[in-house]
Amino acid sequence: MSAPKRLDRFKQAMQIVYGPFESLNTDQLAQWHPPASSGGHRGRYLWTDAFGVLNFLTLYKKTSDAKYMTLASGLIDAVHTVLGSTRDGKSRLPGATDENPRGGGLRIGKMDERGPDGDGQYLTIWMFALNCMSVASGHATYNNHAIAVAKATHPRFFDDIESPTSRMYWKIAMDISRPLVASEGNADALDGYVVFSLLAALAKDPQCLTTEIPDYQRIIDRKGQHVVSHDMLDLGMSLRLARWGTASNSSAQQLGTRCVELFDDLLYTGSLEGNFLRRLAFRDFGAMLGLRCYLADQSKYESQIHQLIERREHWMDSQPEDLQAINRPSKGVTLGQSPEWK
Repeated sequence: MSAPKRLDRFKQAMQIVYGPFESLNTDQLAQWHPPASSGGHRGRYLWTDAFGVLNFLTLYKKTSDAKYMTLASGLIDAVHTVLGSTRDGKSRLPGATDENPRGGGLRIGKMDERGPDGDGQYLTIWMFALNCMSVASGHATYNNHAIAVAKATHPRFFDDIESPTSRMYWKIAMDISRPLVASEGNADALDGYVVFSLLAALAKDPQCLTTEIPDYQRIIDRKGQHVVSHDMLDLGMSLRLARWGTASNSSAQQLGTRCVELFDDLLYTGSLEGNFLRRLAFRDFGAMLGLRCYLADQSKYESQIHQLIERREHWMDSQPEDLQAINRPSKGVTLGQSPEWK
């Protein structure tokens, strides 16, 4: 597939979720608000919209068209307005103030209000998107918002944070008062370490997160070598962390090679075929995204990536409607030669 055709399909995938932004004139662009179609409560879902921001940044980098920076900024504002508020939209989340509007964190935007799969907070992918926005735009505000979210929520994700045997919670309640899912995700500590390190490196005060970052390092040290999961999304997100964490963490340096070795094994032994129809599309796209991020030379995998995209395109419409919003931005970013987020 030629580069122009890939770019056109990238835009088409994004416009399914974010509306016909290619046809907006200057006045319409200045007033643009993203449609409430990200698959979440009140139309916004943090994971989907994080990749929406990153995809707009990729389009900006590939085309040098400033309208994509405007769209990314508008999407960030909408997410902060909706997901920085209580579910009824009547007030900010507890802890947020005029001086620190991100002091209550951000809701995920799950449709259900309660239960382990209900609305709550897990935030690193959004912090990463804000960091990338600051790098691309040259405006520190976005990275500062991410640091405010980090400081407000960080201790709430830990059990006995100062203990050598401390552990993390995968998800916390909307008001950050308690854990919502008490289990610890496979990559949570490395994810926190890498993202917080990126935030600090871009901050006016590079020491701003020196209290928080060692908390993640302790868990990384306790757990030892990162488990490379056969789950496609986890594999892809681990490759993303390996790409951005190699300069600051030895675990990340080793992780990328091990992930690529596992992907080769899954690919060439036919293991990916066995449960293709049972896997959700965005999980496969997550793995392809990880390869795009990590590998400078992707020629070895080009045919496999595009075959998977074509097969997933055929089956995506048969998946639940509430997953279509996350499927499309995830698919879009795999169409590029590499995600250009910074």
